Amino acid sequence: MNTTEEDMQKWFGNFSAKTFADDICLIIGAWANIGVIKTEEGLVVFDLSNRVYHRRIFNQIRKFSDKQIKYVIYSHGHFDHCFGYASIIKEVNVKGWSMPQIIAHENILNRFEKYRKLDRYHAWINKQQFSSLSNLPKEGVYAHETLDPTIIIHGNNNYEFKLGNFSFELYHDKGETDDSLWMYFPEKEVLFPGELVSNPTFPNVGNPFKVQRYPKQWAIAIEKMLEKDAEYLVPGHGPLIEGKKNVKEALLIRAEVLNFIYDEVVKRLNEGKWFEQIYHEMLEIYPEKFKNHKFLTPSYGCYRFAIHAVYRLFHGWYTTGNPTDLFPAKSNEIAKEYLEINNEEQYLNHAKTLYKEGKSQLALHILDIVIKGSFSGKKTTLLEAYSLKSKILTQKVAEEPSFIAKNILRNGIFELESKMEELQRK
Repeated sequence: MNTTEEDMQKWFGNFSAKTFADDICLIIGAWANIGVIKTEEGLVVFDLSNRVYHRRIFNQIRKFSDKQIKYVIYSHGHFDHCFGYASIIKEVNVKGWSMPQIIAHENILNRFEKYRKLDRYHAWINKQQFSSLSNLPKEGVYAHETLDPTIIIHGNNNYEFKLGNFSFELYHDKGETDDSLWMYFPEKEVLFPGELVSNPTFPNVGNPFKVQRYPKQWAIAIEKMLEKDAEYLVPGHGPLIEGKKNVKEALLIRAEVLNFIYDEVVKRLNEGKWFEQIYHEMLEIYPEKFKNHKFLTPSYGCYRFAIHAVYRLFHGWYTTGNPTDLFPAKSNEIAKEYLEINNEEQYLNHAKTLYKEGKSQLALHILDIVIKGSFSGKKTTLLEAYSLKSKILTQKVAEEPSFIAKNILRNGIFELESKMEELQRK
């Protein structure tokens, strides 16, 4: 299924704020979504996006209601969900109001501490993951200043509170993170799942850049949400999902696909298979009903990433079963040994043949022998290899539906372009 620019714009919150549920609720798109509930005694806000959007969030809230914000709930601690608080704090100080209660799971504190410890690393990794976004804010990933929770949910405990005539139910389930919370607003039958549901993308499980995610617990969380029989669902990203039929479909298909991946990978682990075999078998058996489903577009998370997520739950870093890979030599040294057998021109010509035969991925592997093993004296051949690899990666970008995968491929193109410019100057 192809991903359109419009799909990704909506995923990043580029849509108009909208009231729903008898105008009691509001959804604000601002990279990640913000949900707001209006009660007689004040407002409940679910998530706050990132620092860059704090004015936009605040202005939309104030267009909706002038009531005091009494509660803020963090669905989890990612930079795009709980850092857009500056304007809210400013208002509290100006008006002399009490600070809102901030509700989060206890694991969010460890997450904030990790971000402080690895601030430059996370800035570097996010720059790669979101490299196609010209407006990626550096301050958006800054976690040295946080609005920490005042109400902490411990372990697997649930939490309920009331405000005005309304009640709110909070649940902890692992999914994309280990600190995730989701909320149900029973009086208006509204689900706030946070990142456990993004619309319309495949669950972001197995992200190539990020730490372990939890596919089985994610499915369990979705199954719990199904029991609510909700009328509305405010996803972590993307447009509001309305109507019980649509909400049920959006949840059910996610639970099904997560359970499918988990069960099939576990089955193959029990059959004594290594990752390469598991991965390619999983690609072959992926059911058609998942491939083109409107609520499972591979525009951010995708099925291929999810296979890695399940495997990593149970297996260490030795994934091939080949003892050669246990303590490998440097890849450039291996490539140089290949070039002792056949010269650069022969490998380059073979890569060109593979490319013409439509075997682009194999061509990339062969080109890497030339690129990693060549000496600087082979300038013309090396430039040809760079150029062909860049051409193949460019074609893959055009065909690739996943935003994250596209950026990884683009990063490779940028690196090749830099190397070509450097080599041409010599």
